[in-house]
Amino acid sequence: MKIPDAVRRLSAIAQESRLEVFRLLVKAGPQGLAAGEIARKLKTQPNTMSAQLLILSNAGLIRARREGRSIIYSTDFDAIGGLLLYLTEDCCGGKPEVCAPLARTVNSCCPPAARTSRQGQR
Repeated sequence: MKIPDAVRRLSAIAQESRLEVFRLLVKAGPQGLAAGEIARKLKTQPNTMSAQLLILSNAGLIRARREGRSIIYSTDFDAIGGLLLYLTEDCCGGKPEVCAPLARTVNSCCPPAARTSRQGQR
């Protein structure tokens, strides 16, 4: 990942309401949520939500797909993974214990078997 891409993605979530949208979509998983449902859950006006979703989409953090009359937004987990790898690429400086808490967190919420099966769903 190049620095401008990382900055664009980090900038997109460096705002409270966009971070809330992003976290909601992460929790929703690959199936995602309709734009209207996101707005209702976060008690936000639809036009404001559209602007927030556009910024997250332009940053490459979420994807949109049409299902009938609805636009469904979901997290681009590959993009998130790429950003996290970029941010932590050289974190341990030869000392694996520095990154151990991060590894434990990832393995507790997403065991390797779950990550492999989730990748097969894309």
